[in-house]
This record gives sequence, structure tokens and C-alpha cells, in this order.
Amino acid sequence: MQRLLVLFIALLLASCAGQNRGQGPRDLGARSSETPAASTNRGPASRSVGRGGQSRYGPIADYLIVDKSERLLVAYENGKPIRAYRGLQFGDAPKGHKRFQGDERTPEGIYRIDWRNPQSRFHLSLRISYPNDNDRAFASQYGRSPGGDIFIHGQPNQLVSGRMRGDWTDGCIALSNDEIEELWRIVPDGTPIEIRP
Repeated sequence: MQRLLVLFIALLLASCAGQNRGQGPRDLGARSSETPAASTNRGPASRSVGRGGQSRYGPIADYLIVDKSERLLVAYENGKPIRAYRGLQFGDAPKGHKRFQGDERTPEGIYRIDWRNPQSRFHLSLRISYPNDNDRAFASQYGRSPGGDIFIHGQPNQLVSGRMRGDWTDGCIALSNDEIEELWRIVPDGTPIEIRP
């Protein structure tokens, strides 16, 4: 019952968002043809997600959408939502696209999950391929660094239980530890991620 409710909410949000912001996973024909980055760290998730898109844990996500204003992450497989996570936590300045190192913002646009770190100082982390060429060019105009190392991750390792309060990252996207464990299992490296305002 809970899964049906989550899927219904995700479908409703995806269809509403699609009217104004593109069609999400159905826009995949416009994706870059770049080859997904190979992971330099073949941790547990890399072994659980096979090349053929099969996982001993169930479905495999092939597209992620993060809606910053809704604090919602939806994982899709073949255009259908398979998981939804609410209550995302961002940096101290959650509104607006990341422009410079240290601005505490989360990027907006289409990127990829390009690496994973099981030894992160946060509970697991999936790196987002920010900055891209446009991000670097914009920051360069101002003689600044665009920053980098933006991840989807869990809570700080030193936190015994629960979640940190409010927005506390440096521009990353934080989930609960249980949520990042699930996402880690179903998201292979190279998966596109669309981050909406």
C-alpha cells in the first residue's frame, strides 16, 4: 500500500512538472551520447548492479529527477517511477543554481552519477558530474572556481542515529542512511540525473 502511494505521488509530481519543465525521462532522446564514466571504486553497489541492468535487489534506475522546491528525488526505470524520496536536505543556500565554489548551492541541470565512494565521511556517496563545460565557462568569466565534489549522500558518519536538522551540506543532496543505501544499490554509475529548481 505504501509503495502504491509513493508511486502515485511520484507520477502526479512528474506529470505536473512535465507540463512546464520538459518530460523528464521521456526526454532521454536529447541526452548526451557521452560514455558513462567508469567507476574507479568498484564497491558493493558496483557488483550488485550488472551491465545488463539486472540487480539482485530488484529494479535498476536509469534516470533520476531531483525537484529542489519539492525536496523530492524520484528514480525512474524505463520512464516509470520506481522509488521516491522526500525531505531532501541541501546546502545553506538551497535556492538557485550553483555558480561558484563555496556558494552553498546545489547545481541545477542535467548531469550524471559518475563515481561512488563507500569510504565517504558521510554514509555512502554518489558523485554528480558537476561542473560541466558551461559551469566552468561561467565561473571563469568571473575569475572564480565553479567548485565540485557534489554528491548525493547519507548523514555524517559520526551521527549515531537519525538525521541532521535543516539544510547543512555544502551543496550536496543528503538523504537518510537507509535511503542512500537503497539508492546506492539501484543506481549504476553513468545514470543521468536532472536537478530542477
